[in-house]
Amino acid sequence: MKPNDMLLHPLDMAVAPEPELLCIFGTGDLGRSLGLRLLQSGYRVVYGSRRPSNCGPLPLGAQVMTHAAAAQSASLIFICVHRDHYEFLEPMAHHLQGKVLVDLSNNLKKNMYPEANAAYLQRLVPKSFVVKGLNTLSAWALQNGLLAGKQVYLCGDNTEAKQAVAQMATKLGLTVLDKGSLSAARELEDFPLKLFPEWRLPLSIAVGLTAFFFFYLLVRDVIYAYVENSSDISYRNIISLANKVFPIVALVMLSLCYLPGAIAAFLQLYRGTKYRRFPNWLDRWMLCRKQLGLIALGCAFLHAIYTFIIPIRYNVRRKLISDALNEMKDNKTTPLYFDNTEAWGTDSFLALGILGFFLFVLLGLTSLPSVGGTLSWREFSFIQSKLGHLTLFICTAHGYIYGWNKFLRPTTYKWYTPPGYMLCLIVPSVVLVLKLLLLLPCVDRTLTRIRQGWERTQPREKMDEIKATNL
Repeated sequence: MKPNDMLLHPLDMAVAPEPELLCIFGTGDLGRSLGLRLLQSGYRVVYGSRRPSNCGPLPLGAQVMTHAAAAQSASLIFICVHRDHYEFLEPMAHHLQGKVLVDLSNNLKKNMYPEANAAYLQRLVPKSFVVKGLNTLSAWALQNGLLAGKQVYLCGDNTEAKQAVAQMATKLGLTVLDKGSLSAARELEDFPLKLFPEWRLPLSIAVGLTAFFFFYLLVRDVIYAYVENSSDISYRNIISLANKVFPIVALVMLSLCYLPGAIAAFLQLYRGTKYRRFPNWLDRWMLCRKQLGLIALGCAFLHAIYTFIIPIRYNVRRKLISDALNEMKDNKTTPLYFDNTEAWGTDSFLALGILGFFLFVLLGLTSLPSVGGTLSWREFSFIQSKLGHLTLFICTAHGYIYGWNKFLRPTTYKWYTPPGYMLCLIVPSVVLVLKLLLLLPCVDRTLTRIRQGWERTQPREKMDEIKATNL
């Protein structure tokens, strides 16, 4: 057959369904940003406004109508206005009958009103299905598309209404968590008012450690020098003491990131199962390990900066000049003895500090969502666990080498108190020893024997209850 003799017939293609139309009440920053994200996700968007002809710039492709006309055209409506302006919904309740209303409102403070905004909205339009949700999203996050994997909460009394909102949120790339009935609306409205809830415990620990070691070193260094030698060295509070406190806090906080994992592992070995819940205090501790590590990294950064500026301090420069002048006085010089052991110790101390800081920064970078999201689970686990314990080992060795020749000197223990760097080595040393024990196969057998011996000493009724709890 010749090419000219071929008959071309158009393919019979099904007509693509028209995208779903969604309605937004409110043309402010949140409403415009939400509409832009919905349009980019394949929805059609119509805005309801009191002044359709004068409502400011809207996303390209969106329509704008009166509230009543917009409500009649869509079955899912987003309420992006403040609670104080909900009154306009009551006269048009017949237009909203059977519609799903998504309440995105928030308050300026907790318990600002006697009832939740969503409950108040449901009372104004009783024949609509109110769903509280998406109120934890900001206009900035919606504009910049930072939604992938972000968790949002929904609550409402109608299951079908919540499912419709959940499907829309999933299409935007959000992760939806159902919080139950509309009675949970006040809890959802309080979420945006919380100030760094996951950081409170780590920050409290960091502030407590900083305050303790600062006053401890203040007594040992500054007050001791004033009482015993009548020497005023209070100027050291700003740089010298800070440069001692920050590395101590950084090392302790880093070790606190890995201590709960070791405790949890021993607890699982002792119980003989990994399916029982950990105690609440251990659960809470393990959930804030990321924040503990980032605060430790911040303290390590401050330590590095303080170390760099030490040579330009006034008292350091004056001491160097004074020593040089004393050597040149009367044209007499004292031969300097080169201590090879001291040189090895200093270079090892600096090398371990540089390497430990580098690994510290690597751990911090991989904890960022934009970086950690590109790693597989095995890669992320290797960096955070294997390299994390290596970082802890190197930083601990950095501290041991700092005082390797000072542990047995009587002058080290001012007023019979150990220096700060000795105290900060206790927790990381314990963590490293526990990690080493977990690598030994004999530990599992020992804990199994201890558990079996304990079980034999317990009444049978109590053991049956424990086994039932394990199941």
